Amino acid sequence: MVIRNIAIAASLLVFSAFPAIAQQSAPSVGPDFVTIANLSDQAPVTLVVKVKKTAELKPERAPGLAAGWARLYVEADVLALIRGQNGIAQSIRYLVDVPRDNKGRAPKLKKQQFILFARQQASRPGEVQLIGPNAQIPWSPEAEARVRRMITEMVSADAPPKITGIREALHVRGNLQGEGETQVFLATANGDPVSITVLRRPGLAPRWAVSLTEIVDEAAAPPARNTLLWYRLACFLPDQIPQRALVSNTPSDNTLAMRDYNYVREELGPCSTAL
Repeated sequence: MVIRNIAIAASLLVFSAFPAIAQQSAPSVGPDFVTIANLSDQAPVTLVVKVKKTAELKPERAPGLAAGWARLYVEADVLALIRGQNGIAQSIRYLVDVPRDNKGRAPKLKKQQFILFARQQASRPGEVQLIGPNAQIPWSPEAEARVRRMITEMVSADAPPKITGIREALHVRGNLQGEGETQVFLATANGDPVSITVLRRPGLAPRWAVSLTEIVDEAAAPPARNTLLWYRLACFLPDQIPQRALVSNTPSDNTLAMRDYNYVREELGPCSTAL
């Protein structure tokens, strides 16, 4: 027993030298769509684990720990690898910050299952680093299915690309008063085309759509909320069109392009959650 305690203490000393790998875990509530999308987008490794044992670090070994939280050293068995290389160890170790209960006690995680969003520690095999404060979420069949669907869609060949900015935006007036079309061409991480089109006709509500090809599809519809395309747009479109990207023929047409862009942003709604 003494030897086992010494081994645990030694492990804690090693982990305390790397405070960046400790992450705060939110209370056990089901994460929303944006949280899962953020985590899935950023994590090179996604795992389902079952906790074998935990040990709480002393305050002096947990720099930056928030008041009312505990930092735990966790050993867990890997039950499933959702994303990542197959060479990951069957048993892993990591640090996580968890909220104490109203009596000041750290929660008991032993035998509980979690989904981890992490990165491997190249210099320390068998250790992983959680990527963010919500990167340990309680496992359930529904949660695992949602994560698997998200990651599958993100890695598919026809997945909407990551939005990095706006290349050009222009408005062209029609022949009738109030008639016009705005096109916004987006910059993407992999160079794939993405454009937004807003059509206005007298007496009709504005109509907008997104195209993922070089050819604008006027029959396309806006993306449904809580889809990957919606996430890419709602969470990563800039607040405004940069001046350099406004290429309409007149300042007044540039103003109309900005109006239509703001309309699209309002239609998408806020991306209200983050890591």
